[in-house]
Order: sequence, then C-alpha cells, then structure tokens
Amino acid sequence: MKKAMVTGITGQDGSFLAEFLLNKGYEVHGLLRRSSINNRERIDHLALDSKIHRKNLFLHYSDMTDALNLTRIVDKVRPDEVYNLAAQTHVGISFEIPDYTAQVDALGSIRLLGALKDLNKDVKFYQASTSELFGKVQEVPQTEKTPFYPRSPYGVSKLYAYWITINYREAYNMFACNGILFNHESERRGENFVTRKITRSVGRIKYGLQDCLYLGNLLAKRDWGYAPDFVRGMWMMLQEDKPNDYVMATGETHTVEEFCSRAFEYAGMPITFEGKDTKRTGKLENGQIVVRVDPRYFRPTDVELLLGDYSKAKRELGWEPAVTFRKLVEIMTKYDLELANKERILS
Repeated sequence: MKKAMVTGITGQDGSFLAEFLLNKGYEVHGLLRRSSINNRERIDHLALDSKIHRKNLFLHYSDMTDALNLTRIVDKVRPDEVYNLAAQTHVGISFEIPDYTAQVDALGSIRLLGALKDLNKDVKFYQASTSELFGKVQEVPQTEKTPFYPRSPYGVSKLYAYWITINYREAYNMFACNGILFNHESERRGENFVTRKITRSVGRIKYGLQDCLYLGNLLAKRDWGYAPDFVRGMWMMLQEDKPNDYVMATGETHTVEEFCSRAFEYAGMPITFEGKDTKRTGKLENGQIVVRVDPRYFRPTDVELLLGDYSKAKRELGWEPAVTFRKLVEIMTKYDLELANKERILS
C-alpha cells in the first residue's frame, strides 16, 4: 500500500486530494495546524465514510514554520508521495501579513524539501504552485515558459517555492514537481475567496438573510476550474517516470462580474449591471441593488487577467478539466442555496 503525506489536508484541495487518494487505496497522512477552533469540517466525512477510510487516514499536528517537527513526521511516516498544499493562500490577506505568508508559503517549502532530502528514499514531491506567479502577465495565454511577474506577497512567496523545488530537483536528483494551477474553486472553498463569497451571498440574499453583496474589481478576469479536476492532475504528475512542471487550467477566462451574474441567474434572480468603477451596481428586475463595488476590496497591485494553456499537461499526462465554468457556478450556487435555506429554517 502506498503512503501519501498531504500538508494542508483541511483545506479545499487537501480534503479533495485525501478523498481521491483514499479511494485509490492509499494510506494517507495529513498534516494540520493545531487550532483553538475546529478546522476539520472538510475532512470529517472521511473519518465517517467507511471502515477503510477510518483505517487508512492518519492526522498529525504540524506547522510549516517548524522544521524539526516536519522532519520528525517525515521520518516516522516515510511516505512514497508528498503533496505540499499548506499555505496562506489568500492573495488580499497576504498584503496584510506578508511576513507570515513568506514563512509558510516560501520557507515552509524548503523546510519540507530539506526533510525529504535526508530521507534516503525515492519519495515523490508535489509543490502547489499558482497562476499568481504570472501576475502582471507578459503574454496571453500563460504557459510553462511564460515569464513570471508576481503582484502580491503571496505570489512572490510562491515564486520562491517554485524555484527552490526546481533547485532541489536539479541539485539532489529528487523527484520534485510544480503544479502551476490556475484558479480552482468548489463548494468547499473558503468564504473569504471571491467565488464562494458570491455564491454564499446569493443564497443568503435569496432567503432574506442578507441585503447586498460587496465586491472589489468586477472586471478582473480569471481562468476558473473545479478543484476535484485539479487534484486529479496533482496525482497524475507524481505517477510519471520523470518529474516535470505543468500548467493546469481550463483555457477560458471570465470576469468576476460574469461569475456573479451566472450565480444570481441560477438562483432565479437575474441581475443587470450598470455604472462604472466604484459606482457600478448589480440590480434585480425590481430595481433592488444586490451588488455594490466597495473600494476596500481593491488590492494595492491587482492582477487583471489570467488565462492558462494546459496543452503540455494534456499532451504528456492526458489531463484535461471535466467541469465547465457554467457547471462550476451551478455546483457552488446550488450548494450555498441549500445551506442558506437551512440557515433560514434554523433562524
């Protein structure tokens, strides 16, 4: 039985990946931070799902800032595959806590790579990279060869992790890969991310629990896919004979405004946008304003356009996304409509 170690197992990607690996017959060891609040909601179902899942899922308290503990766990588990998904992943928040973001996202990767280097085992390593590396994009679409120009402390930290992964691969002959993943969302996305903020608010507005949704740059364009498609790609990268780096994306770009419009439309509340810049609003047919732009949500340096070319992953791995943009919005909105309805009943 293969052993996999997943850092950030309680996050969106970590929970989907753990589920995927358990269904593949892996023994999964998840690393999670000790917290004063329950942060296991996304993986609770794995412990209850079946005897097989309970038997093969192990959780370890750890932190990407603690090199000694990471080394201890690696030595104890001796995994076949390691997926480094732990990170401070919110771009906007990274401007507020840049030092912590660097400690976890940048230096955390080298702490983990250092522990694996000394393991003397043919372990395969996956580093969660990001389309935020491209930032102020130098070409459209973006490929593995597009020059990087990160525009946030998060992007800069992830750039260090990207290059140190390649450095360890070349210096120590390690099987170490970067997955340059474009935006991927789901019903498990944190509510401080714009896509989930939208679908969560749509549900609450639908059932009278909220009056208005406040957003930042409505014209920002993103390449949005479905998280389970992308964790499948992570696993496929580590099944190859030789390590390499891959862009994973959908090859389509959509604005925040379009995501918003489709979510309201799915909920049976079509909206019309009017106005410019910070005066732009989204109105229902009855004239009620349900979307407003709030300047507080604009970033000091914003990324205007991200569009990925995943042809290398398709050609070499046989990977491509299965869920369309429209279906993604429907999945998330349906989930949050049901969640808001339960809140309404309990309120």
